[in-house]
Amino acid sequence: MTKPDKPSSFDVTALKANSSKYTTIPDTSYSARDVFGIDCDWKIPGFSEANDNVPDVDPTYQFHPETTKAILAGFMYNRRVMIQGYHGTGKSTHIEQVAARLNWPCIRINLDSHISRIDLLGKDMIVLKEGLQVTEFKEGILPWALQNPVALVFDEYDAGRPDVMFVIQRVLEAEGRLTLLDQNTVIRPHPAFRLFATTNTIGLGDTSGLYHGTQQMNQGQMDRWNIVVNLNYLKTKDEIAIVLAKQPEYDTKEGRETIGQMVQLANLTRQGFINGDISTLMSPRTVLSWAENYAIFQDLQESFYVSFLNKCDEDERSIIGEYFQRCFDAELKNSQDIDVA
Repeated sequence: MTKPDKPSSFDVTALKANSSKYTTIPDTSYSARDVFGIDCDWKIPGFSEANDNVPDVDPTYQFHPETTKAILAGFMYNRRVMIQGYHGTGKSTHIEQVAARLNWPCIRINLDSHISRIDLLGKDMIVLKEGLQVTEFKEGILPWALQNPVALVFDEYDAGRPDVMFVIQRVLEAEGRLTLLDQNTVIRPHPAFRLFATTNTIGLGDTSGLYHGTQQMNQGQMDRWNIVVNLNYLKTKDEIAIVLAKQPEYDTKEGRETIGQMVQLANLTRQGFINGDISTLMSPRTVLSWAENYAIFQDLQESFYVSFLNKCDEDERSIIGEYFQRCFDAELKNSQDIDVA
């Protein structure tokens, strides 16, 4: 069976020739292999110059190959990409760091329950013009982003209100135009507009008990996301590499052993959660916080308390204490017994 032809990617030459009104379009390309360490020959369109909306490059960032490839496909082929996974796995920062290396402007919006339709689309506002009060329509973030070379990221996509989510539905299509009924206006998407989302659940609501406030998503809308990729907890060696990259002071024989034990403990909490033994788990973000707090407090157990254990149910702390003992060969003290001098 022959493989289907790939869709055409962003053709800079054709766009310059045929669409002179677009003055801010990708003007260079980046190698997926050289820039992101991905084993493919893709040349990703991007910008030669950064602007204020381009995220800062984190030189220590560790890219997850499958997730990075999905994001690059979104930029290259204008695919709508959703990243699903547990908290603290780096879903949003993955998109940001890809955009940063492409010099592609990136805007993140948290779709919490207070985001309304007018927040996204815009509203009439009273403004002063020549000393007189007049009513003027002010665009929301969605029309603005749609008309600019922007990667728009909807964080906590599964926490958005159902009535608000239908506003997004039309722009999920690659050539989706946005109709502003109040203005009798139809907005065409800028050719360098890109759309991403991050979510903890996969549209079926909170089945784990970890993510209160998430909603079940309309499956017609879910079907419009071209690429859905899972980013869950990494391999032990990769997670250790991330912490060491962020905290290079631990890159000694003793430090690497300590970080390895921290990650081992985190893996035990994740397995304990899967088994139903505990209701809270350590994310990679928690492990990184623990390493940072250890450097501050200079006490392994005190930093463990403030980074993770104080968030846990009192009845489950004995189980987590057993995990700690297995990893560090030391009994976890009560918080009152820790010397904070």
